[in-house]
Amino acid sequence: MSLTPHRPPPPAGSAPPPSRRGVLLGASALALGSALGATGCSPGPDDARVRFWSLFQGGDGARVETMLEAVREQAPHLRVTSSTLAWGPPYYTKLAVASVGGRAPETAILHMSRLPGYAPGGLLQPFDLDLLAEFGVTAEDFVPDLWDRCVHDGATYAIPMDTHPVVLFYDTEIAERAGALDGDGHLIGMDSPEGFVEAARALAEAGGGDGVSFGHVNDDSQGWRLFWMLYNQTGASLELPEGGPAGLDHEAALRVFEFLAEAFDGRTSEPGQDYPTALAAFASGRSGMLISGEWELPYLMEHVENLGAAPFPTVFEQPGSYADSHAFVLPRQSDTDPERTRATHEFVALMVRNSLTWGEAGHIPAYSPVAESPEYQGLSPQSDYAVAGETPVLDPEVWFAGAGSQFHTDVSQTLRTALTGSGPEAALEELGRTLDSWASRTDPGGA
Repeated sequence: MSLTPHRPPPPAGSAPPPSRRGVLLGASALALGSALGATGCSPGPDDARVRFWSLFQGGDGARVETMLEAVREQAPHLRVTSSTLAWGPPYYTKLAVASVGGRAPETAILHMSRLPGYAPGGLLQPFDLDLLAEFGVTAEDFVPDLWDRCVHDGATYAIPMDTHPVVLFYDTEIAERAGALDGDGHLIGMDSPEGFVEAARALAEAGGGDGVSFGHVNDDSQGWRLFWMLYNQTGASLELPEGGPAGLDHEAALRVFEFLAEAFDGRTSEPGQDYPTALAAFASGRSGMLISGEWELPYLMEHVENLGAAPFPTVFEQPGSYADSHAFVLPRQSDTDPERTRATHEFVALMVRNSLTWGEAGHIPAYSPVAESPEYQGLSPQSDYAVAGETPVLDPEVWFAGAGSQFHTDVSQTLRTALTGSGPEAALEELGRTLDSWASRTDPGGA
């Protein structure tokens, strides 16, 4: 769903002028950008220079560095420099400042969920798909549902590197004692609300602890991720027209809240865990299952001896796993050089083609030739949940949603109300008010 007026697509590789949204984002962030050290580099003589910004730290940062080294070996003519910035609002603030002020890197990582707040505002340039195809990357190499989200007004503004969904981790030993595994060691009997609850209770009895752990208290996004995934599994839609009111299916939302209240009833599964507590409970064997993002795989592989993983089960009528995507974008350039544009497209293509390294960290490569390769399919347990990348449940296509947004924080509170507060009915009323409030706000790029 698009909340911005239609505009004709700009020529591939051109730099559309920033809209009111872009100017507002840049102007409101200039002071903060200065505090963050938003500095730019003067163009050098090397037309193959590619400056790359990301927000990957820790283990993910090490994986990206491995990929960068592979690119440097495969394309030594590229002059690649990378910068790692702080995750969250500071990163997106600095990216907006750089794009408006003409100090942007040639390419950067953007969460796909944030694209509706950047592409319409003129903060990004579109990719040249013919040029990208020269380096072995085409639209047909990606899951259609994911690729469609890269497109705004007929132009492609993002190239996905991955999908990173919410999945279900489980202790295979506890699950076997609970009779919850088939002959191949995969979870069974969880394809309905009743089946999920029964399995969680059986796991609690078999393990002597919680059936399932989920950390959402004091977290800015976890509550929204779980609700939005399950709401989409009901087949319901959500309309967020500018000016409101929100078009929420109240019956479907209540089904979700009631199911979760039963699953996290306080007897066999704790309803009020924060993120670190839930992670520690599963890692220490005090919980049979964990609902979390696949990004926790490296930590869990180190701490859980009998680790299994699966896509989140289809509890309601249709499959779907909440997911976002780390995607490459082209921040707006004040002076677009054709040779540097070509070098940037080559760099992005090579990073995507080297994403097996990224898959080893738990993320699902978005580039199908990698995701379908024997090397990736041989990874365990990654290959057991890889199908989740085929049915991603992405954030609504609205300017105020996305990773690190205040919207995530506000709507996540409603799950806390459902599980640890006044219950599902009160959570439904709170969610309706929150969605109406956000829908009523003016899109800064719409005027």
